[in-house]
Amino acid sequence: MTTPLAQRIAGAPISWGVCEVPGWGHQLAPDLVLRQMRDVGLSATEFGPEGFLPDAPADKAATLASYGLKAVGQFVPAVLHDPGHDPLPQVEVAIAGLIAADAGTVVIAAATGIDGYDERPALDTEGWKSLLANLDRISAVAADAGLVATLHPHVGTMIESGEETRRVLDGSGVGLCLDTGHLLIGGGDPVALAAEHPERIAHVHLKDVRLDLCERVRAGRTTYTEAVADGMYVPLGAGDIDIAAIVRILEGAGYDGWYVLEQDTILSSDPAAGAGPVEDVRVSVAHLLSLAGKG
Repeated sequence: MTTPLAQRIAGAPISWGVCEVPGWGHQLAPDLVLRQMRDVGLSATEFGPEGFLPDAPADKAATLASYGLKAVGQFVPAVLHDPGHDPLPQVEVAIAGLIAADAGTVVIAAATGIDGYDERPALDTEGWKSLLANLDRISAVAADAGLVATLHPHVGTMIESGEETRRVLDGSGVGLCLDTGHLLIGGGDPVALAAEHPERIAHVHLKDVRLDLCERVRAGRTTYTEAVADGMYVPLGAGDIDIAAIVRILEGAGYDGWYVLEQDTILSSDPAAGAGPVEDVRVSVAHLLSLAGKG
């Protein structure tokens, strides 16, 4: 029996502006972020970037538990396309932390090797071969550890567009993390992908975006980082993605995984007490609960 959707809503520190990119913006303290996650009714979260939680796997789990939160996964940007680089050691460190926290999903992004998400090199034939092979290697290692590996199409990585995502689905057996915002910004159609390949979707990052700013990023008139700072991501239901259709399709296909609320945010300063990103998260939670018939 499928777990009710209302029990499968998780958070992510990026919604509070906590990010692995150097110079991304003001970084809120873990205590504030985790308390606010709990206060808006979230029961689980992804780990966030390296350094946000303690390094030791057991300490990660204990920290989340102290706030009444479970772990659902970890976003791991790894270089997959370079034949001379082995991404497995980095992924295995993440797996150890996930096992300790009883989390189930490794969320892999095909990192470029360049800081930030505003530019990326071209992927040649040899690069594609290495990337697809590494995804299958990671999938096997994760499965042996009792976890699921997913590939996260992400703006500014080697896999960002709908066409590139389809090539991954055709050329490897890795599961897909459907990130509704990044896929749309990268030129894909998240609704169509959910309808065509629901069996490959093992994890979901729910985002809503402003299409006007999304199109500026696609056309190269603004950078991804600038668009995020200008408010490209908005609470669920306030943007141009048909979130209701995606949820309806996935639930109808028997999806039983997490919906991670992610609204990438850049903070220019420390928000006043009770203000800031938490209010947008609260709106997104309410919207998703309304789709589940619970709000």
